[in-house]
Amino acid sequence: MWKNYIKIAWRNLLNKKGFAFINIGGLAVGMASALLILLLVQHEWSMDRFHHKKDQIFRVMNRAEFNGEIHVWGSTPKPLGPALKEEYPAISAFSRFSTMDNLLFTVGEQKISSDGAFVDISFLDMFDFPLLEGDKQVVFKQPTDIVITQDFASRLFGSADALGKTVLVNNQETFTITGILEDLPSNTQFSFDYLVPWSYMEKLGWSDDYWGNNSVDTYVELNDQSDPQVVGEKIKDITKRHSNTEETEVILHAMPDWRLYSRFENGEIAGGRIEMIRLFGVIAGFILLIACINFMNLTTARSEKRAKEVGIRKVVGAGKMALVYQFLIESIIISALAGVIALGIVQLILPYFNQLIDKDLFINFTSVWFWTGLLGFVLLTGVLAGSYPAFFLSSFMPTKVLKGTFRKVNSKVNPRKILVVLQFTIAIILMISTLVIQKQIRHGKDRENGYDRKNLIYIPLTDDVKKHYGVIKQELINGGTAESMTRTLSPLTEIWSNTWGIDWEGKDPDDKTVFNRFNIDEDIVRTAGLTLLSGRDLDLDRFPSDSLAMLLNESAVKAMGFEEPLGQLVNDSDTDYHVVGVVKDFIMTNPFEPIEPLILAGIRSGNWTNVAHIKFNPSLSTANALANTKEVLAKYNPDFPFEYTFVDEAYAQKFESSQKSAKLAASFAFLTIFISCLGLFGLSAYIAETRTKEIGIRKVLGASVGSLTSLLSRDFVLLVVISCAIAFPVAWWAMSQFLKSYAYRINLDWWLFALAGIGAVLIAVLTVSSQAIKTALMNPVNSLRNE
Repeated sequence: MWKNYIKIAWRNLLNKKGFAFINIGGLAVGMASALLILLLVQHEWSMDRFHHKKDQIFRVMNRAEFNGEIHVWGSTPKPLGPALKEEYPAISAFSRFSTMDNLLFTVGEQKISSDGAFVDISFLDMFDFPLLEGDKQVVFKQPTDIVITQDFASRLFGSADALGKTVLVNNQETFTITGILEDLPSNTQFSFDYLVPWSYMEKLGWSDDYWGNNSVDTYVELNDQSDPQVVGEKIKDITKRHSNTEETEVILHAMPDWRLYSRFENGEIAGGRIEMIRLFGVIAGFILLIACINFMNLTTARSEKRAKEVGIRKVVGAGKMALVYQFLIESIIISALAGVIALGIVQLILPYFNQLIDKDLFINFTSVWFWTGLLGFVLLTGVLAGSYPAFFLSSFMPTKVLKGTFRKVNSKVNPRKILVVLQFTIAIILMISTLVIQKQIRHGKDRENGYDRKNLIYIPLTDDVKKHYGVIKQELINGGTAESMTRTLSPLTEIWSNTWGIDWEGKDPDDKTVFNRFNIDEDIVRTAGLTLLSGRDLDLDRFPSDSLAMLLNESAVKAMGFEEPLGQLVNDSDTDYHVVGVVKDFIMTNPFEPIEPLILAGIRSGNWTNVAHIKFNPSLSTANALANTKEVLAKYNPDFPFEYTFVDEAYAQKFESSQKSAKLAASFAFLTIFISCLGLFGLSAYIAETRTKEIGIRKVLGASVGSLTSLLSRDFVLLVVISCAIAFPVAWWAMSQFLKSYAYRINLDWWLFALAGIGAVLIAVLTVSSQAIKTALMNPVNSLRNE
C-alpha cells in the first residue's frame, strides 16, 4: 500500500512539472530561510552552555539605588571574590577576570600585540576551556607563568612547540608558557589570547583592597547542595559590611542567563537577547508558514483535477483516512525534496550569512542530533503543508464527482483567499518593520554627535609614548602632520569610568547622580572639535594649575544645578577641581540614549590617560598623514607596531548591531515577498488556465486586453488590500513596542505604512498581471476549438 502511495505521488509530480517546481521551490526557499534562522537561534541559545558546571557558576553583580532607580552592573571590587570564598562555605571556588589590552609579545624578531586577562588559579577548573598541553593544577604556580591559546601560540612560534618557551611582554617582563589552551569556541562570551595569574597583578601592585573600586568581573562556583536563592540572600550585604560608605548589594547571575537575560530594569532581569531569539523564531515560523500556504493554495486550487481520482478510489473502497495518508505522503515527498534543496541552499549561502551577522555558524553533518532534527523538520513541514489539502481533497463526495456535478465553490470568502491574505499580511508587516528599523538607524546616524570625527585618530599610549609624549606631539604639529594632539582616559567614543561620588557646593546629601569620567589633557576642545559654550579649554602652558581644572558638559551643569558653573569647585576622589569651561553635550556612548552628565577632568600625570587623539592636517592626504605619524612613532616607540583607530569608524561601530538587524529584517522581508509572489504566480497561472474558455468568449464578444487583465487581476489585488488593512494596525503596535526601547527615536509616520502597502500592491499586480496578460492575448480560436 505504502509503495503504491509513493508511486502515485511520484507520478503526480512528473505529470505536473510546473506545479511541482513552484511547490518544491517555494518550500525549499522557505525551509532554507528557516534553517538559517534556526542555526542563528541555536548558536545564541548555546552561548556558554557547554560548560559542565554551568548550573553551579554565577557571575556576581552589583545592585544599588540611584535617585529613585535601581541599577545593576557587572564590574565588582577586587576583594569581593576572596571574601565570598572565605566567608561562605556554599561557595566552593571563585575567579576574578580583569582584561589586559594591547600587550606587546616579543619572540625573537616576532612582535605581536594582543589582549588577554588576569585570572585566579581556579579559573580553568571552573570553566571548560581545555588545555591541550600543560597541567591546569600547576600552570599558574609562578606569577610570570602564562597560558596561551593554540592560535596565539601558532602566531608567536609557528609550527614549533610553544610549551616551556619564554616570551617578553611589553619589553619588561619575561613569561614562561606553561599551558596551551584549545582555541575558544565561537559560542562563548569570553575573549582572550592568553591568561596571566592574579599573583602577577599583585606583584605589580595593582590588586587593591578598596571596596569602592568596581573594576573586575567576579565569578563564583556553588557546591552541589547549595540553593542559589538562599546563597544570594545571604551574600547580598557583603559589600555593605566591608565598607562604611558603599550602599551596594551583590546579586548572583546564573551562567545560562548571561547571554539571553542580560538586561535589568529596576534591579530585576527584564530580558536581553532572548527577545531577539523569540523574534527570529517567530520570523522563521512565519516564513515557513508562508511557504506551506503556497503548497496548500496550489494543491487545493487543483482540486478539480484530482476530484475524479478521489471519487473512483472511494467507489472501489478506499476510506477517507487512506486518502488522507496518500495526500500526506505526497506532501512529505515534496517536503523531503525541498529539504534536500534547502540544505544545498544553506551550505551555499552560509558564508555570506556568516559575514552578514559576523558569526561562525556551521552545520555539523556528523551529529546524530542534526539529522534527527532535520528529519523532524522535514516531516513537520510536510504534515503542516499537506494537512489541509489532504482533508480537503479526501472529503469530496464520489456521487457528485463522478456525475460531473462537482464544482469548486467560488465564494467571496474561502480558505484559499484567507490563506493568501494571511501570507501578504505577514509579508507587509515585515516590510513595515524593515522600513521602521532602517529609519530609526538613520535617525541615530543623523543625530548631531557634538564633535568633529573627520581626520581624527587615536592611538594607545604605551610607556614609551607616554615618556616621549611632548616631543612626539611637537614633531607631528611642527612637521605639518597634525593640527593638534591630546591625551585622554578613553577614546572619544567610549566611557571607561564613572562615579556617583562627585561633590560640589550645595549638593543634596541624598543625590546619587552618576557622572561619566573623561580625564583630559590640554587642547581637547580643538582636537575633538567640541563646542565651547562658556569659559575656555585647558592650557597648561598659560595656566599650570589646569592639571586640576575641569570642563563640564551641559548635562553635568544641569545635574549640579549651577547657574554660573565657571569657577566652581568640584571634588572627585578627594581632589578639588576648578571648573574653567562648559562644552556642549556630545555623544560618547549610545547614540539612541540621552547624553549623561560628564566631567572632563585635567590629568595630574600622564598615567591618568590611556590613548592619544591626533587631529590630522586637512591639507595632507590621509595616507601621507598616517605614514608620517608611523615614522615619528617608530622613532620613539620602536618596539611596538603602529596601531591606530579612526574615530569616525569607531563611531560607526555603534550602529553595527542595529545595521545587522536591519539587513536581516530586509533579507527576510524580501524572502517573504518572494515566496508569497511565487505562490501567487502559480495560483494566478492556474486560475487563468481554468478560465481560458471564459476569456475566449469575452474576446469574441469584444473585450479588450486591458479589461481582461483587470478582470483576472482585481481579485488578487483586493486580497492584498485586505492584507494591508490587517497588517497596518498589527505593525503599528509591534513597532511602537520596538521603539520604546530607544529614548531617542523616530515617530511612526503614515508614509511608512503607505509605502509598504503600495509596494505590496504593485508587487502583486506585477506578479499576477504577467499571467493575466498572457491569457488575455491568447487566440480565442484555440481556447474555443472544442466547444
